Amino acid sequence: MVMRVGRWMLGVVLIPLVGSVCAQEADQTPPTLENVAYGPYERNVLDFWRAESDAPSPVLIYIHGGGFRSGDKTGIRGNAIVDACLEKGVSFAAINYRFRSVAPIQDILRDAARAVQFIRYHAIAWHVDPKRLASYGGSAGAGTSLWLAFHDDLADPNSEDPVLRQSSRLVAAGSRNGQFSYDTTQWESVLGVPIEKFYSRDAAFYGLEKYSDVETEKGRQIRADVDMRGLITKDDPPVFLFCSQKGGAPQNRNHFVHHPKHAIAIKARCDEMGVEAALYLSKMGSPPPGGVRRAMLAFFFRHLNVK
Repeated sequence: MVMRVGRWMLGVVLIPLVGSVCAQEADQTPPTLENVAYGPYERNVLDFWRAESDAPSPVLIYIHGGGFRSGDKTGIRGNAIVDACLEKGVSFAAINYRFRSVAPIQDILRDAARAVQFIRYHAIAWHVDPKRLASYGGSAGAGTSLWLAFHDDLADPNSEDPVLRQSSRLVAAGSRNGQFSYDTTQWESVLGVPIEKFYSRDAAFYGLEKYSDVETEKGRQIRADVDMRGLITKDDPPVFLFCSQKGGAPQNRNHFVHHPKHAIAIKARCDEMGVEAALYLSKMGSPPPGGVRRAMLAFFFRHLNVK
């Protein structure tokens, strides 16, 4: 079923979330709704799987990776996590968002927030519980999920757009090989090497004309807005943090972007602020019990109040 509803700097490879996402399994449950337009831009579309449930169901939202340059919501097709959720009475959604070629990071992140708000707006029609929404992803999708978890509510009760009147908050978020902040001026202090070793500094990432603008008042406001670690407050939801990379000095671009120190930095701030954070580092002596998929689903089912 196809439904339509009216109205940059991280160039890394897409990392699969859990298990194989290569070829769609013939017996996987197809989306209930496909390519639903949740916003005005071409890539503002989502797929939705409705769980069979007497009561309104919680929703787990998948946000794909790809360095904000590539990737697609269809990467989750064939992954057992979809049917695992449906079997537990948890509805599932997968979203696309704009890439850095057409939008700065602060707007890309708000695409994801709008998708959350859009699902809430359709809570009655889609038979979901608007109070039980969570998200997860890998790499860029991981950082986006953390941003959703830690950012203040973006609901605007005075907006003319009824979608934007909805809450953007989550009850839990999951990060696999994600980043601790999209204020990349902080990366050297956490990762121990200058960012120039693996990147060219890029003002366009923030929608700025030149890189020196990151130190202007506008630049500082943007960087603070996309700084997941800096946004953490004691009232934020619990997060699941997983990293498959080894420790030590960053060896290459991929290792730099997905280094365990990103997750460790989030965990440290969560502990400081009293926010629950489950941290698993598979190559540093703390693998997730039963594998990442099982551990992550157990985490989400617990916080989505799924029996």
